[in-house]
Amino acid sequence: MKAAAPKSIPEAGRELAELVERLVDIVRSLQKQRHLPESGPENKLNVLGMAFSGGVDHSLISPKLATSNTAEDKMRDILHDLEDIRGKLQENLTGKEPPEEQRQVKLPEGLSSSSCPRTDQSLLASRFVQWAVSPTFDLGSLPYSLELSEDRRKVTVSHIPQLYAWSHDRFTICQVLCSQAFSSGQQYWEVDTQQCSHWAIGVASWGMSRDQMLGRTRDSWCVEWKGTSQLSMWHMVKETVLGSEKPRVVGIWLDLERGKLAFYSVANQEKLLGECPVSASSPLHPAFWLYGLYPGNSLTIRPVKV
Repeated sequence: MKAAAPKSIPEAGRELAELVERLVDIVRSLQKQRHLPESGPENKLNVLGMAFSGGVDHSLISPKLATSNTAEDKMRDILHDLEDIRGKLQENLTGKEPPEEQRQVKLPEGLSSSSCPRTDQSLLASRFVQWAVSPTFDLGSLPYSLELSEDRRKVTVSHIPQLYAWSHDRFTICQVLCSQAFSSGQQYWEVDTQQCSHWAIGVASWGMSRDQMLGRTRDSWCVEWKGTSQLSMWHMVKETVLGSEKPRVVGIWLDLERGKLAFYSVANQEKLLGECPVSASSPLHPAFWLYGLYPGNSLTIRPVKV
């Protein structure tokens, strides 16, 4: 068997930071779920067991510990330790300037910008507006740690757990889909990211695993900002570094006629960030991930300018 190529220190550090952030999301979600009332035959202990199935601490799901202060203290300690680790990883990752080659937009072999509308400002607005859609977040897939605005176009990390009805469709991490699904044609929408420190924006099938982050499954694709001066695109469970600048507004261009997904920075000057092929084997929903450690983090689907 051929030995796997060793990973660089920055790459390994980013993977560790990502794992820590996922664990923080899970622990924070569990802290909130512990205070929720039971709902129907599937009680919250089932949710706890599902969230801990990744190998954190199965002892917390026992009925005896579910009401004990010891379990609460243990989760607070775990969260505190994870926050410390996350902070140290971020310091190490942001303390050095990324290599020049990582600051350049790097697209996988075979990908190009030829199938996307041109980035000339006047042309971009006129071509995109005819395909503009205004999706709304789906309440059924919303985890207890997120809340929606009245018009369902803004999603925010909540300061307190939300008392949603229990559902198999809810994510166990800070992730949500939109109600609208696209299986053909061309669509375009925009997302304001200025009030969110860490995020991922893309598309996913409704059947995406509820405990996996966007881009880490074969039925989800995204562009991601992790707050470490790195913008990446995830395609077929592979990460492609796009640059080191955070886009304040992201435009998403979904062209299912050609099987292409493209991401633009569209705050002031339109710029193609990257594109990748997508599969239309099942309908695709706009999909979003927010970093769950910072209450108040929010993403907003904004109207497309005419």
